[in-house]
Amino acid sequence: QVQLVESGGGSVQAGGSLRLSCAASGDTFKSYSMAWFRQAPGKEHEGVAFISSDSVRSMYADSVKGRFTISVDNTKKILFLQMNSLEPEDTAMYYCAADKWVAPSSRFYWSVYAYRGQGTQVTVSS
Repeated sequence: QVQLVESGGGSVQAGGSLRLSCAASGDTFKSYSMAWFRQAPGKEHEGVAFISSDSVRSMYADSVKGRFTISVDNTKKILFLQMNSLEPEDTAMYYCAADKWVAPSSRFYWSVYAYRGQGTQVTVSS
């Protein structure tokens, strides 16, 4: 079992930065693949960034490539999402998710992840 708690959201102006954190407790953190998702009002969950359990592989949605960076501190059991050059379109609730293994074709599918946090709100104003 893994429990996930996100933090670090807030309100910023366009062009600003935020760093989201996802603290994990429970099972061995290193054995899980992790991802960040976001959900804007009235929209489906959108995969933003993924990192494999060995931290070797990462992938990003086209909309955030070059602006967002996913990383993990296995010692402290914290997943991060560094978000730079934020745009109003990035406004959403951001969630972290974890699972022991995720098929490459499913890494940005919210429903396949067994463990999911409650979210942290990010609001970007123009």
